[in-house]
Amino acid sequence: MIEVRGLSKKYDRKTALDIPSLTISPGECFGLVGNNGAGKTTFLRLILDLVLPSQGSVASKGLDVTVSESWKRYTGSYLDESFLIEFLTPMEYFRFIANLQKVTSSQLRQQLQLLNGFFNEQIIEETKYIRQLSKGNQKKVGIAAALIGEPEIIILDEPFANLDPRSVIQLLRILQHIRQERTVTLIISSHNLNHITEICERIALLDNGRIIQDIQTDEHTLKTLERYFSGEEEV
Repeated sequence: MIEVRGLSKKYDRKTALDIPSLTISPGECFGLVGNNGAGKTTFLRLILDLVLPSQGSVASKGLDVTVSESWKRYTGSYLDESFLIEFLTPMEYFRFIANLQKVTSSQLRQQLQLLNGFFNEQIIEETKYIRQLSKGNQKKVGIAAALIGEPEIIILDEPFANLDPRSVIQLLRILQHIRQERTVTLIISSHNLNHITEICERIALLDNGRIIQDIQTDEHTLKTLERYFSGEEEV
């Protein structure tokens, strides 16, 4: 599904990311963890062709994302507020995304019903512009938009940040439900070790732009990562 070959990104003389080889299989839930500046967001931006690599390539279904735009039809993503159109209301934004994804009004209503618990009767009827919403509600709008069209690949950067506990639990349930209903490749970056080990069966630990460990998640993974980030031991 996603293939990385000789990928690196440099800003001036600093290497932000250096991944010689990586494959994310169809239907896999792949997590990224690391301290600030480890290269997580840079990697996601390279997958989405938001920045160009200094060397190497990222391929989606075998096609270089910098050459082909076919991946856009089956990829949903939310990294930060820059993805939003702040002068629209949430529903205006959802309809805009639905139009891009060739989703009908009835299909949009059905897909948004899955998110009722996540929204907690907010957002859908909200008349404020997106720019007037709280950071948490802006994130809900962005995540919801990433799910419109039932994409084959979903990419989320820090999806649990700025959400209250109830919304976090609802989001975890939604993502798990989606994976049970259809084959979807989920790529998530998060600082929350509990949540990412709960949902991801594979986690890459980044440090200074390099993957220092590629872990198949098991009952020991959370404790292992906690010990690493506390400085108690290396992974």
